[in-house]
Amino acid sequence: MNKENTQLEITLKKSLIGTPLKIKKVLIALGLKHINQKVIHFASPSILGMIKKTQHMISVEHK
Repeated sequence: MNKENTQLEITLKKSLIGTPLKIKKVLIALGLKHINQKVIHFASPSILGMIKKTQHMISVEHK
């Protein structure tokens, strides 16, 4: 399977309260606003960069 076609299920595990504004903006750009909210994205380089930036607040599963 091509790396670009891999779907990722991203879940927000920590609250946005007290989070730096830069990190909040990245999470909102991913579509995550509430705890335990899940979104599905393809594994593009930009999405992978956002995941790396916020890895301490989210969990990622391959679909």
